[in-house]
Amino acid sequence: MRMRNYTFAVIMSLSFILATLSGCAQTEAQQNTDYEGTKKMVIDLLKTDEGKKALHELIAQEDMREEIVMDSAFVKQTIQDTLTSDEGKKYWQEVMKDPEFAKAFAESMQAENEKIIKSLMKDPDYQQMMMDILKDPQMGEQALELMKSKEYREQIMGIMSEALESPYFAAKMAGLMNEAIEKQSKDSEDNSNE
Repeated sequence: MRMRNYTFAVIMSLSFILATLSGCAQTEAQQNTDYEGTKKMVIDLLKTDEGKKALHELIAQEDMREEIVMDSAFVKQTIQDTLTSDEGKKYWQEVMKDPEFAKAFAESMQAENEKIIKSLMKDPDYQQMMMDILKDPQMGEQALELMKSKEYREQIMGIMSEALESPYFAAKMAGLMNEAIEKQSKDSEDNSNE
């Protein structure tokens, strides 16, 4: 009886091993078919309401969001793809029409933009390009046209009014005027003594 149980156990073990080995011996084509089938099944599942809900719940978890944000290469590539796509460009054009968003966006970028401009100002190539632009006769004509415009004059008048209302500016102007008066009276004394 024992021998029979032992023989039965050995036969069952060998059968299990053979079944496992035959399962592992699938061809590469069968494995690819299984992969494509699994991939299609996962995509189909994600498109269902339950799949979308499961994804939302997964993303809502704090640790998952942190992990996604921490993968900066992924985030960088996603942002780049989004910004450079046609849909992304249309989206940003629409969003920038909102004055509050545009203001907040500009303020968030201001420090970085100032750094870039300051570093460019020290760059000899950039300085030369700016000089070339300023020397261009067409640029001079445009600047002159701008200065003749009503809007520009109103802007200058506004700046001057604000400056005159400043106590610091008023004190500085008074000092300069006193110096000019003293110089003029000294010059007129010198002329009368001659």
